[in-house]
Amino acid sequence: MKKLYSSLMILSIIWGASFLFIKLLVGDLGPWGVVFWRCFFGTITLCLVLFLFKREDLKTVRKKRLPWIFLFLVAVFNNTLPFGLIAISELKISSSFASVINATTPIWTIVIGATFFRVHLSFKQLVGVITGFIGILLLLDLELNKVLKENFVGAGTMVLATFCYGLGAQMARRYLADVPIIIVSLITLFFSSAISFLFMLFSESGVIMPAFTPELLMSLIGLGVFGSGIAYLFYYYMVKEGSAEFASLVTYIVPITAMFWGYLLLSEKISANMIIGLFVVFLGVYLSTSRTKKRRLFILK
Repeated sequence: MKKLYSSLMILSIIWGASFLFIKLLVGDLGPWGVVFWRCFFGTITLCLVLFLFKREDLKTVRKKRLPWIFLFLVAVFNNTLPFGLIAISELKISSSFASVINATTPIWTIVIGATFFRVHLSFKQLVGVITGFIGILLLLDLELNKVLKENFVGAGTMVLATFCYGLGAQMARRYLADVPIIIVSLITLFFSSAISFLFMLFSESGVIMPAFTPELLMSLIGLGVFGSGIAYLFYYYMVKEGSAEFASLVTYIVPITAMFWGYLLLSEKISANMIIGLFVVFLGVYLSTSRTKKRRLFILK
């Protein structure tokens, strides 16, 4: 469990900063440009890791047939769509607010698991789901009319991104458990690079070849190399060795680190409603996942 929780903390720091990098890049690259270059840098990083440190995994893959369909689906739902939706949302809302909504990912993971993957949903978890949605309403200042008029694109696309993350995590846990972590990470990012390139090509706001200024390059390294390449090694490790629910717990801590980065570097405001809503969402997430966490801890002891 020490390795799992260490991975959880490292990933939360990396992904907390990723919301900041997306905010810095989306204006210059467009949403799908951010996704493509993020996945491209991540793919290159994992290629180097594979050939320098993980060649034995490559030999293992050659001996068995890969589940290509599910690798493609996980790439779509765990990378391409949520990455794009997050970038679109940050055109409308702050990186801090986006990370707070992202904290609902464990709730969606539970709901999707119970609905589509026959994962048992207890009464306590059901209460957690309801509590989490109350937290979402608090995050939106309880002004639904205002949200529908002004923040529907930003908040709505962010919620949809968390749904995709939940679905992608459950699919990875169910269908890719026997595939080495580095292979899952590399292939899904490669597929996402190809898909997002097509989206970028036909998007009005997509920038195929940006001017690589030092600021842009540093942000892409932070988002692509660390936020996608290195981060997904930790993420799929937690999905494989823990569970999809455990991996989604990273969103407990991401809003805190993202708020910190946004406040420190972008001078973004942190409202009282965001803090209150965040704690209510955390309560919902805790209730939704505590049963799974305790069972996993007992087994590993």
